Amino acid sequence: MKLHFLKQLVKPISLNKVINKKVCIAPVFCCLALISGCSTLVQVPALYETPPVISPDDAADDPAIWLNSAVPSQSLIFGTDKKSGVYSYNLQGETVGYTELGKINNIDTRSVDADTYIVASNRTQQSVDLWRFNDSAMGEAAAKGDFSLPATRFMQGQSEIDIYGACMGLDKRLGLLAFVTEDEGPRVEVWKYTADGLKLLHTFDNGGESEGCVYDDENRTLLISEEEVNGVLRAYPVTEALDFSNPLIIDSREGNIGGDPEGVTLYKTSATEGYIILSSQGDSKFNLYNRTAPYAYLGSFEVGEVGTVDGVSITDGVAAINYPLNEDFPRGLLVVQDNDNISKTTRKPRRQNFKLISFSDVIEALQLK
Repeated sequence: MKLHFLKQLVKPISLNKVINKKVCIAPVFCCLALISGCSTLVQVPALYETPPVISPDDAADDPAIWLNSAVPSQSLIFGTDKKSGVYSYNLQGETVGYTELGKINNIDTRSVDADTYIVASNRTQQSVDLWRFNDSAMGEAAAKGDFSLPATRFMQGQSEIDIYGACMGLDKRLGLLAFVTEDEGPRVEVWKYTADGLKLLHTFDNGGESEGCVYDDENRTLLISEEEVNGVLRAYPVTEALDFSNPLIIDSREGNIGGDPEGVTLYKTSATEGYIILSSQGDSKFNLYNRTAPYAYLGSFEVGEVGTVDGVSITDGVAAINYPLNEDFPRGLLVVQDNDNISKTTRKPRRQNFKLISFSDVIEALQLK
């Protein structure tokens, strides 16, 4: 992480929010590392956290968000336990469902008309798993606080790689897509949803092992973070030709990425504008970039320990939405995986979980528009 010594004097961040509806917190201050030994990055709080996942060690991985357009405050969050299955959570981080589905690594959603599609990478069966739900039925279940993914998938596609990460896209020309990455390999598969099943359209080389990805539907751009070999975030323009030979490198370890780039997501401010959010895993921070080329770096932040919720470290998956959901999330929600999940009483790591952050706090901390 590069240290910028000038103009880094602290700026108080207003965090007078109620955490878990119980604890009111005072302002949090950032400070210069050379003066006090703490991080130079601005910090934002997590308003809520989920219970720890059932599996020990490195288990919680990737979140996804379903927008309940009829009742936004009853939207759902999905989170993978990559050793056992998928959790469903409400906007307070409370568990409303869990299904043992095998080694589900990554998960993503798209809503089309009155239906929602959920895709996941299944490392037990080396498959691309797809569920389809009617939005009204999901809304009824969410209102009751009881929604789980069924064990029976709507569709499955058998991957030709050692499957790893996954993300969805709704392309105006190609339709509903899924992109899946390879564990310990550079290949990325492109799948298409059809009435007859999932169809493998194309496989390309991303340069090295990759996991985190997100598809920008409106800008027809695939963003993939390559981990171990080069440590870069790439942007691929997508056309009907499926030519992935000329990506643009957005950032790398030589720039603003510490260690591995991991989860990547979008926060949209208009149809085509907004922010790319990347987990810079090696230094436990989150980088923001402009959503459109040349993808200017806008700054970084940490999720700090505030009130009853501990800070976030070594994050894998991330997910964001720009919709006003409720009073806690008036400008949208960011969900991030937390590796250490430090206990407030013992100060020791617990089983991993997910943290919920108001995007209003991110906007304020980084003085975004």
